[in-house]
Amino acid sequence: MTHSPSPSPAPVRVNLRTPDVMTAVQAQVEGHYRSDIVDGLRRRGGELAVGEVTVRLAKQFGFCYGVERAIDLAYAAKKVFHNKRLFILGEIIHNPEVNRQIGEMGIVNLLKKGEEVPIETLGREDVVIVPAFGTDITTLNGIKHQGCQIVDTTCGDVMSVWKRVRQYASEEMTSIIHGKAAHEETKATASRATSQGKGQYLVVLTLEETDEVCRYIETGGNKRAFLERFKGAYSEGFDPDLHLKRVGVANQTTMLRGETEEVQRRIAAAIQRRDGGAEPGANFRFFDTICGATQERQDALREMLSSRMDLLLVVGGYNSSNTSHLAEMGQEKLPTYFIRNAGRLESRNLITHYDLHLKEEVSTEDWLPGSPITVGVTAGASCPNNLIEETIVRLFELHGHERESVLRAALA
Repeated sequence: MTHSPSPSPAPVRVNLRTPDVMTAVQAQVEGHYRSDIVDGLRRRGGELAVGEVTVRLAKQFGFCYGVERAIDLAYAAKKVFHNKRLFILGEIIHNPEVNRQIGEMGIVNLLKKGEEVPIETLGREDVVIVPAFGTDITTLNGIKHQGCQIVDTTCGDVMSVWKRVRQYASEEMTSIIHGKAAHEETKATASRATSQGKGQYLVVLTLEETDEVCRYIETGGNKRAFLERFKGAYSEGFDPDLHLKRVGVANQTTMLRGETEEVQRRIAAAIQRRDGGAEPGANFRFFDTICGATQERQDALREMLSSRMDLLLVVGGYNSSNTSHLAEMGQEKLPTYFIRNAGRLESRNLITHYDLHLKEEVSTEDWLPGSPITVGVTAGASCPNNLIEETIVRLFELHGHERESVLRAALA
């Protein structure tokens, strides 16, 4: 009879957030990501005009508290554990420039495709950083089993969702999660829905998928076809005939609030129609778990879109959910270009940007109208200010204005 190795003793907890460490770390982080031009724009009420070009910056944009905290903790881990191997479970946030910076600090991505490091090879002397999205229970338990020092940067808003789905599981309710099934945060949340051994989950992304679930809730249907339709988006053992009787709605924290609310409304209405009565009753639960920073950025963009602009630039990582939703909002109102960085503004005639429908970068010609021109700029919660600055500067450069003149105008 074989036995699995005993877990290693848990390491002594180390407080990374001491005043001396955090003072040094925050200075280092500011050196990498701060922007004088963006700071100047904030003081000017978010608008800057040089010549015939006006840039309008959303009131809320860029790094949120949770992202800043995650980056600070990663930098602090590097400072405190400078003599140890440091690893991270995937990307710390969804921004390629920030992740490149983390890698250049010597923090190794355990999950990088083609370069994966088996968890079984880690030990008590190793440090593992959990990113802002969190990680799934199985992976976390594996790291703990190896006795590694864990630096957990999981966002508090994400953990609030975990609390809700664990509550649903304790009531033997299925968690219907509005989100992207392949997203790290949603996978981490789904693992909490089943962590007590009796929960189930189903992930829905669109209102079309929600309507399919609602039809099955009300009238049943072809179980095999349903399971094939949602393959990869439900828990092991999920049976729609059994597990759609009592449900609770949760969400990936970076979804559009209005869409999540509509998911909730449609599912509640379907249960109400199935069960009768004035309310969906004991067979339905929901909680508001949209990230506050995500909502603030959406609200700020919505306000900016009510003003006259010729086009919108959305800056951030292409795999960032909250950033892609900003691009979706812009596309409904005016020409919108979702770009990773300033380098995608190739010339006045050519821009390379991400197409949300094709899910790939494309090039567009004749994208920039003639002067005078007003351009809106926003960025997701994982985009640093220096990338926003570079985008603004590049836009002015395309109209013949050098960085120094832009900086002078921003600081005037």
